[in-house]
Amino acid sequence: MQSRYLAAAALLFAGSAAAQNESVEQHIAAARAAAGEHAGMVDRLCPRPTTAAAPGPRGAPPRGVPPREQWYREPAKVFDNLYYVGMTEFSTWAVTTSDGIIVIDPVFDYSVEASVVEGLQKLGFDPRDIRYVLVSHGHGDHAGGAKFLQENFGARVLMGAADWDLLDETNPPWKPRRDIEVEGEQRLTLGDTTLELHLTPGHTYGTISTLIPVRDGGQAHLAALWGGTLFNFGPDAERFTAYAESAERFRRIATEAGADVLLSNHTDYDGSKEKLPALAERSPGDPHPYVVGTDSIARYLTVAHECALAALATLD
Repeated sequence: MQSRYLAAAALLFAGSAAAQNESVEQHIAAARAAAGEHAGMVDRLCPRPTTAAAPGPRGAPPRGVPPREQWYREPAKVFDNLYYVGMTEFSTWAVTTSDGIIVIDPVFDYSVEASVVEGLQKLGFDPRDIRYVLVSHGHGDHAGGAKFLQENFGARVLMGAADWDLLDETNPPWKPRRDIEVEGEQRLTLGDTTLELHLTPGHTYGTISTLIPVRDGGQAHLAALWGGTLFNFGPDAERFTAYAESAERFRRIATEAGADVLLSNHTDYDGSKEKLPALAERSPGDPHPYVVGTDSIARYLTVAHECALAALATLD
């Protein structure tokens, strides 16, 4: 009798595991079907289809202070009002306006001076004109330089309220003074430029994704910056659900707004490692490498949505 119970339990477990794997694989297949040129993101983000464990952290920031030659990258003009002042792997964007500069994600505390401050100077700008520092989420590879810019140039720092709380809890030495809290949807206007800030919890609870108007000569474009990408947390159904919902909502927002430029805070995710060199070789009249079209951005965010659902299905 006991052997029959054990056999039945084994069959039930096997059936449940098979259904779980099928659900995971269905979401991964949906991500691949949508991906197009973002196929590499499926491999980075989705869980492995043959395992039932949620994905762990990948691409973690380096420990300690690596040698400058391992991370330094020359700054570059990307659009008429948008400049790259980040590192080889981690991106910082500077939005120039008629009344100053908005810096988005000022990288690490050890690299902010070389990348952001010196980078702006090399591009012909005065870092004393930095008015705002927008932090997509409260991890050291994106928020670490905010304190330096706040203390040295009087910049106002914006971060999701939940991520201000996160920094208060962890209290890293690079934590900026608590300043502007972003909740829900807000606008940040400086001079002639308005950024749309959208709270997209998932990567962290306070992650912010942003729409940025940019210009290329006489042509206006709209950039969408997805604020946090990898699943750098353990098996957490609430986080995966929030991530999936945020990706779907921001996909609708970006599509309805007509965003046609994809940006990330990691150079691997938006193709900056290829696009920045391509910009340097661009001739007048050539297509802009960062202008990928509204459909491409929708596909990217669909990958994010489906991979989060696949990760959630591993927990069933």
